[in-house]
Amino acid sequence: MNKRISHKLCLIFISLIFSTLTYGSDKLRVVATFSVLGDLVTQIGANQIELSTLVGPNGDAHVFQPSPFDTEKVAKADIIVINGLEFEGWIERILESSGFNGKLVVASSGIKAISLKGNHQEQEEHEKHEEHEEHGEYDPHAWHSVPNAQVYVENIRAALVQEDPDRTNFFNEQANNYLKKLEALEQDIRITLKNIPKGKRKVITSHDAFGYLAHEYDLQFYAPQGVSTESEASAAEVASIIKQIRKDNIKAVFMENVSDSRLIRQIARETGAEIGRQLYSDALSASDEPAATYINMMRHNINTLTDALK
Repeated sequence: MNKRISHKLCLIFISLIFSTLTYGSDKLRVVATFSVLGDLVTQIGANQIELSTLVGPNGDAHVFQPSPFDTEKVAKADIIVINGLEFEGWIERILESSGFNGKLVVASSGIKAISLKGNHQEQEEHEKHEEHEEHGEYDPHAWHSVPNAQVYVENIRAALVQEDPDRTNFFNEQANNYLKKLEALEQDIRITLKNIPKGKRKVITSHDAFGYLAHEYDLQFYAPQGVSTESEASAAEVASIIKQIRKDNIKAVFMENVSDSRLIRQIARETGAEIGRQLYSDALSASDEPAATYINMMRHNINTLTDALK
């Protein structure tokens, strides 16, 4: 073997050692509570983390019951990313039973949370862990605003960098690239929604999951159920929705991927409203469906609403 080849092999060997030290096999073990968060974490951590998502595509986090296998995932995790705002009503139970002693990241920390006291226009600043102090005080579905999703990304980025500083450059580059995509998404949404006349921006859905979408993009949503799919719609609430549809001549009602469709079908029959394409509220879709990522979910929902209401 001549000296030139030997020198090249030596450089390759040193490069491999450096790469292993910098991006070794000891990846952060991250748990995300549901599929929307799972996608946001993936966009930043990519193949430099080991990610587990507790509530998968088309799963309802409101009624999720953790299994012993889920508890084991949490027990082994370095980081668990939760939505907060009382969205995961079961989170304290699984944290306690697992003995989790890693870093808890509340992705919604720092957003302006919509208060459930009064109407959706009342907002208060949401600080870290505040959502655990009073159950049901805020609407938890904050990711339906793209600016809020950008806050989620910053919180996730900060946690990954703090826990794995050797990969800081990688996480920052991933996050910055994704934030640019979210900015483009935000601009596209606002352009698309201009096609809906002001008088037709009223939407009927199964449960009250789109308050942030309504507030951010000047829409009105009505739902017979509350912010949780566990809530039962009363006869009076259903009657009120039917009255609203007739009064405002609302043309379409929408089912969700995590809600029972029977109530919406009943309302459609009684009012003659058309049933629009499915909206994705509390979970992403399976990979072979149109909302398998956060960005695809938002585009699908906005296009679905625009097609039905314009």
